[in-house]
Amino acid sequence: MHKPVVHKPVVLIAEELSPATVEALGPDFEIRHCAGADRAELLAALPAADAVLVRSATRMDARAIAAGTRLKVIGRAGVGLDNVDVAAASRAGVMVVNAPTSNTVSAAELTVGLLLAVARNIPQADAALKEGHWQRSRFTGVELSGKTLGIIGLGRIGTLVARRMAAFGMRLLAHDPYVQPGYAEAAGVSVVGLDELLAASDFLTVHLPKTPETTGLIGFEALHRVKPGVRIVNAARGGIVDEAELYAALKEGRVAGAAVDVFSTEPCTDSPLFELDTVVVTPHLGAGTAEAQERAGVGVAGSVRRVLSGRFVPEAVNVPLGVVDDDLAPWLTLTERLGRLFTATAGSLPGRLQVRASGEICRHDTTALSLAALKGALGAVVEGGVSYVNAPLIARERGLDVESSRGPDGAAPDATHPDAPRHRSLVTVEGTLPSGERVSVRGTLSGPRSGERLVEVNGFTVDLALTGDLAFFRAPDRPAALAGVAEVLGRAGIPVETLQLARDPAGAGEVLIAVGQGAPPGPAHRLGGPAAQDVLADAAARIDATRTWSTEHAP
Repeated sequence: MHKPVVHKPVVLIAEELSPATVEALGPDFEIRHCAGADRAELLAALPAADAVLVRSATRMDARAIAAGTRLKVIGRAGVGLDNVDVAAASRAGVMVVNAPTSNTVSAAELTVGLLLAVARNIPQADAALKEGHWQRSRFTGVELSGKTLGIIGLGRIGTLVARRMAAFGMRLLAHDPYVQPGYAEAAGVSVVGLDELLAASDFLTVHLPKTPETTGLIGFEALHRVKPGVRIVNAARGGIVDEAELYAALKEGRVAGAAVDVFSTEPCTDSPLFELDTVVVTPHLGAGTAEAQERAGVGVAGSVRRVLSGRFVPEAVNVPLGVVDDDLAPWLTLTERLGRLFTATAGSLPGRLQVRASGEICRHDTTALSLAALKGALGAVVEGGVSYVNAPLIARERGLDVESSRGPDGAAPDATHPDAPRHRSLVTVEGTLPSGERVSVRGTLSGPRSGERLVEVNGFTVDLALTGDLAFFRAPDRPAALAGVAEVLGRAGIPVETLQLARDPAGAGEVLIAVGQGAPPGPAHRLGGPAAQDVLADAAARIDATRTWSTEHAP
């Protein structure tokens, strides 16, 4: 009697991974290989795969995900997810896992090496001597001891750099509005504003995720505010330091040297920076160690094993929150977007984030809303991705607590809200910043399709869809303020779906002007994108706005 043939799940390895990765998968799977960078070969191999493991060269976009009709999980053996369309994977029911902490030590150590290299001209001296030139005086450098190191971004990698550079006797400053002072103090770092950091730093290193807000952060204006003779290191993401402006600053002598591991366009084999003797360049080596690659591969292999065996996977970037009531699920998305808006509104994180549900929604277990708020609040400021599972860990690392509460259940809405009769259920995300300022945003679901609506910002009553980019101006209550904003945006060709004015219920003589964009236009005209920031600044100046902020909400 013949035994039935048991087909093992197929794991497709699309790029070279460490042997330990294959070992970690074990004997329960059929391992296949393909060249993920070869588009035709990848698309041909995907239909048979239950899982695919990639690094950075394989593009798992919507087309590739659609080709993987059996796919249950995409494993990215590394930190970034730029080459994986997470939204498309979620729509297809495919889990996405990565290794967000696999390269932290390697990236921090590379930063230390680049700091030493740019301070002592090590690569330049090595190249000259190998060409037969003994030029000691030409490569005179500077010491790190006693100098000030400015760290922009005090996340995992920035903190590791700080601890290592403390051993060199450096004074450590950091700019990161999303880190609590106590956390920085424990790492021996003083948190300061960006202008103060730029003016005081002898060395400057960047450790930020690349977002519309951080792209070009170290550009023309910043490079004209730096301390003369500063040396700059970027081993984070290409484009955070504007390469053209850095070249100009080096040529003019405002910047004494630079070390660059990442570029706006990669691979990069031709750049004006390569012409300069004061520049050290490397080809994106941040995660380029055997240890980091092995950690990434082994970690992702373990996650893939658990997914294919039907077990819970805490590392999944897009994993759902266990069993969530169908009626509660839409409120998770709303609350996550409220969390994102809270961070944009506040400009920093509080020590405690408070999430309050009220009204009919309280008939359900609303505990998951606090995680959704954390995910939203941290998502725009944390490198490596934030999931429902890792959000609490990241929050603890940053000294951020979350508190969940519920109002009365049943049909009675929150009686404290001035528009309570209009809303059967509400979610509020609020917190007090270190400055003492209280920030709150409030939303609901309404209409036959349960549309996500923003109904209050810092006490100002609004009614905005939470499905597109938003911008806000807080300004004195003067005639034609609304028209002034509309005129500036219209002149710049920025499309607007909603334009509202709300007056301060406390009668303080201020208004909140809210702009909603709905479906996102092209990148150059998105309210939350970098290209629109100058236009928003012009509109703010037109109405003497005391505060202005914007955020991206469209998926």
